[in-house]
Amino acid sequence: MSGACSFQKISRFDEPAESLGAWHFRSGAIHRLIPPWESIRVLREASPLVDGARAEIEIRKGPIRIMLVAVHSEIDPPRQFVDTQERGPFGSWRHLHRFAAEAGGGSTLEDSIRFDPPFGPVGRLLIRGPLLKEIDRQFAFRHARTREDLRRHAEIAARFGARKLRVGVTGAGGTVGRQLCAFLSTGGHEVVRFVRGTPRGPDERAWNPSDPARGVDPKSVEDLDIVVHLAGEGIADKRWTPERKKAIRDSRVLGTEAVANAIARAARKPEAFLCASAVGFYGDRQDWVDEQSARGDGFLADVVDAWETATKPARDAGVRTVRLRFGVVLTAAGGALAKMLIPFLMGAGGPVGSGKQGFSWVSLDDVLGATLFCARNPDISGAVNIVAPGALPQRGFARVLGRVLRRPSFAPLPAPVVRLLFGELGQRALLEGALVRPTVLESHGFRFTHASLEDALRLELGRLHTDKAD
Repeated sequence: MSGACSFQKISRFDEPAESLGAWHFRSGAIHRLIPPWESIRVLREASPLVDGARAEIEIRKGPIRIMLVAVHSEIDPPRQFVDTQERGPFGSWRHLHRFAAEAGGGSTLEDSIRFDPPFGPVGRLLIRGPLLKEIDRQFAFRHARTREDLRRHAEIAARFGARKLRVGVTGAGGTVGRQLCAFLSTGGHEVVRFVRGTPRGPDERAWNPSDPARGVDPKSVEDLDIVVHLAGEGIADKRWTPERKKAIRDSRVLGTEAVANAIARAARKPEAFLCASAVGFYGDRQDWVDEQSARGDGFLADVVDAWETATKPARDAGVRTVRLRFGVVLTAAGGALAKMLIPFLMGAGGPVGSGKQGFSWVSLDDVLGATLFCARNPDISGAVNIVAPGALPQRGFARVLGRVLRRPSFAPLPAPVVRLLFGELGQRALLEGALVRPTVLESHGFRFTHASLEDALRLELGRLHTDKAD
């Protein structure tokens, strides 16, 4: 590696080295460590992590697609492993991951990298500094997420026991589902994904969400401890036509009925059924609401009501059923935040309509933690608002996002323009909202990683370094 550059980051953890190392060696770790602001797709995971295992990753930079193939070596579980670029954008790349015990029971995570930038001597001269800065940004995120995942799993194990679960997940390919599967598997739980096509292995099972009567074989849930149902058409993916609204409703109601009916007919039933729902249940409200509040009006409230009613077969069969009413899930990898980034980065972000409508948000990491918390807590059933305690008007959210991005946040998007561009979707999803409290989670002692909106955005957008030089 003639002329190679060096980078090292070392962080201390409270958890023992065995737990830290095991987390990295388990399937799903690579998904938890990919910075959400980067357009990166894992084509092949190095699992099991043994000498010679290869990871294949596609990196997109604008219209350019770059393939990265890394070969793993010097495997010594749970102490260390090395990945070396076999093919990719760098002149060379060697990354040592080391997990060492510390006196008193803690541990240290060491990431040491030697690399040669792209474009040889020209790259070393022109892009070495910016590249090191970006690597530092990415590893600040990686260590922060690793720390929180370990802490969350340790907390839940201390409160509910260290038993490992077998969890079935629908919608496992979505933004939340992919991360939930990775979060569970790196925590030592076994994940079974329900897929619409042909299963590719023992960790996949087939289902048909459009067939409520026979869409899920009851035998496919009999060996599961928990079922988490996340599948459904995206609310804001397309303008709402009558056909689109029917697809949104049917994907939620029929799919939920299929899962609930299978659970009800299973000879051995799962301990709990967790079904995704939404705070759209509350409609457009000027006052604060929680799980005891009545449903609101409008298409979204109607859909959520029918969606939650579709869980009835599982409830009637005696299975503890939790309706996870998600707020706006903040992740740069997709959803609302990803759509907002371009106008905000261009200096065109700001209030939507009056900006007074409630904006009830939650960080992706708290969605994952709350889902496992609800799965493990036998005292939780019924509706649970999966939102941070810091809901605020939309214009307040715009101000915080602008501050994190260091961009102005006062460019208004008038309500008539919203209605013209997006029709009913714009009215219901952008111009209306509610201030939602997570009363059930708080009453059961759930700890939010991100009660602060700014903290949540800084993690997701890679802005953890708050000094002016970042």
